[in-house]
Amino acid sequence: MDNLLETDEGDDEWTPLQLAAFQGDLSLVESLVGDVNAPARGYYGRTALQAAAAQGHMKVVERLLAAGGDPNAPGGNNSGRTAVQLAAGGGFVDMVAVLVRAGARVSQGPSRYNGRSALQAAAEGGHTQLVETLLGMEAVDVNESPCRYNGRTALQAAAEHGHLSVIETLIRAGAHVNAAPGRYKGLTALQAAAAGGRIDIMRVLLDAGADVNAPGCYYSGTTALCAAAHGGHKDAVQLLLAAGADVTAVSGDAHRTALQVADLADHMDVVELLEAAGNSV
Repeated sequence: MDNLLETDEGDDEWTPLQLAAFQGDLSLVESLVGDVNAPARGYYGRTALQAAAAQGHMKVVERLLAAGGDPNAPGGNNSGRTAVQLAAGGGFVDMVAVLVRAGARVSQGPSRYNGRSALQAAAEGGHTQLVETLLGMEAVDVNESPCRYNGRTALQAAAEHGHLSVIETLIRAGAHVNAAPGRYKGLTALQAAAAGGRIDIMRVLLDAGADVNAPGCYYSGTTALCAAAHGGHKDAVQLLLAAGADVTAVSGDAHRTALQVADLADHMDVVELLEAAGNSV
């Protein structure tokens, strides 16, 4: 099995310019701009341009780009997002446009660990306007695959965080409601919504053809029913059972049923509901 974390020498080390960009200190950026493309260091390091983009510091971003900042430079080893991916996650529509004009690859896929494409990041943040803007770009794929570790498609990300308008936008654009989860700690859209007990989103996904019994991912996976049971979301469990959820299915590394999951979490009202459903099988 691949290691879930890559090794890296030393902790995150930010240059003075990277810190100034993060803080939005334009005057200090001006005095340090010669270091514009110093690489991101460590697990969560960022280039100066990435740091400014993540915080929405437009004037700093423009200055760094004018000084030759690379909009496509990689970030740190974990969650190594490019400047445009970070700007998209913050919902900074104008900044995304500036970065794209400067050559940022809006179609860049997610980095391996906790990564998000620009569209996935915008969807995760619930930024409907930006999602619509990105979907209007020819290079953007509404069904961009999730990264291997804790990845989400745009639809999965929106479902996990309860962004109904984004979900409706993505489905209209052809998002695959049954896209497979990422290999490690992934979730289908329905599993993600069930984990949060988001009934309104679950209904939309089921109406769009979501598979109520989709298996969990390879590592730390869950069925939708187990996810709802673990969270003690009785209404979500009832909805899934009515939609045909298999009460006998097992999931997760321990291969537990939803009943076992609910019992371990001490959600006794859910336990009673699942026991009744099991007795009727």
